[in-house]
Amino acid sequence: MYRYKYKNENDFNFRINESKRILEKYPDKIPLIIEKAKECEYDIEKNKYLVPKNIKMQQLSFIIRKRIKIKNAEAIFVHINNTLPPSNNFINEIYDNNKDEDGFLYITYSTENTFG
Repeated sequence: MYRYKYKNENDFNFRINESKRILEKYPDKIPLIIEKAKECEYDIEKNKYLVPKNIKMQQLSFIIRKRIKIKNAEAIFVHINNTLPPSNNFINEIYDNNKDEDGFLYITYSTENTFG
């Protein structure tokens, strides 16, 4: 199972205090940790994000796609707890069902060449 770099670099108490602080300051947002899968060649410029509760998963995938500057011929696959979440679900539903005990929603992305 993938171990998030953010979890390795920050202890549990720091992470839980950080998510509580964020949620108190921005109650209409969801705190995310987004990291690439081991086999993915595309880096993302930062790993901590704050997104509105009312965006859908497909919108989040588009945001990640723009941040990693992926080629048009490649698809992006977003995994939460080793599963592909439904693209038409709102992020707040996914957060409520999949958030980590530290208060963050951890997301892994990977790519695959879909056109040859």
